[in-house]
Amino acid sequence: MRIASNTISDNIVRQIQNLGSQSARLQSQVASGQRITNPEDDPAAVSRVINLESERRSLAQFQRNADRALQVSQASYSGLQQIKKLSDRATEIGTLGTGTVSSEARTAYASEVDQLIEQAVQLGNTKFRNDYIFSGTAVDTAPFAATRDASGQVTGVTYAGNTEQSSVALSESSTVSPGTSAATNTGLGDFINHLVALRDSLRAGDTSAVQSAQSNLLNSEDLIVNSLSEHGAVQMRIEVNQTQQKDRVTNLEKLVSSEADGDLPSTIVKLNQNQVAYQAALQSASNIMKLSLLDYLK
Repeated sequence: MRIASNTISDNIVRQIQNLGSQSARLQSQVASGQRITNPEDDPAAVSRVINLESERRSLAQFQRNADRALQVSQASYSGLQQIKKLSDRATEIGTLGTGTVSSEARTAYASEVDQLIEQAVQLGNTKFRNDYIFSGTAVDTAPFAATRDASGQVTGVTYAGNTEQSSVALSESSTVSPGTSAATNTGLGDFINHLVALRDSLRAGDTSAVQSAQSNLLNSEDLIVNSLSEHGAVQMRIEVNQTQQKDRVTNLEKLVSSEADGDLPSTIVKLNQNQVAYQAALQSASNIMKLSLLDYLK
């Protein structure tokens, strides 16, 4: 059977093109270090890599969430610590005020408590990244609105935030509430009003009222201490979660690498073999193409 010369040349060209394509693919793998450069290189592996990359993007989001949650909790904790210091001094003054003191001393204590009130209002309206940290989810609203008398002194505060508490996803199945609870937020308002009561009772020289105010302040302090303890636990949980997510990311990177990275020594050997075959094919094609029509007729 005689084979048409154009069929022979087409086959040769096709083989050379295949070898050229293989060389280009192997050269790309050597240059990039990646075994997979196109989906058709290994469709099953590409599918697995896509899934792994999707999971890694989710973990990256969880890590950003955890970073943000930790910052919010630390800001809340810091604010509560400062308020706790005010409470410590206020209860100390309350103890002093229930003893036998001169009217001048009571007036001086009242003036000091008045400054504590101003500081407490300021701390209660603390912002973090332009969000009020003690107003629940109403982060654009100053949580404590102070009422003042004609002389400008605070006579009371009202809580203007809400009772919601935001939560942040730390993983596919867990969330955390990094901010303060509604009980803490409203309790801070009570604390400030107890300070006002202490100041006013000191000025009035009403020992019984001073004792009552001090007792209420101690109750508020218990609330603040409990909230500080909760924030400590929340921060520990977030930090443990951050460590777990980092480990998961490291494991995912190893899996992606095992699927996509090329075996460089083996790829180089294949590339050399392919280039030898390519050169041989070119030489062979050159020889065949030199055959004349008479050579085919012999």
